[in-house]
Amino acid sequence: MENSKLNRINELAALAKQRELTPEELTERDALRREYIEEWRAGAMQVLDNTYVVGPDGVKRKLQRKK
Repeated sequence: MENSKLNRINELAALAKQRELTPEELTERDALRREYIEEWRAGAMQVLDNTYVVGPDGVKRKLQRKK
């Protein structure tokens, strides 16, 4: 995520502590938060997809997704 978007999320959070946000600001904050969470999840999934676990028998196994 771009630094400008992260800075805007932080600005809106600071404003929310000072005063009530306008409906437009609330909508913008929610959209930015959703985008941030989606990107974070994608990055976390990429890390987990490339993670291996070494068992007690010394065999490397790729992590499996739960169903």
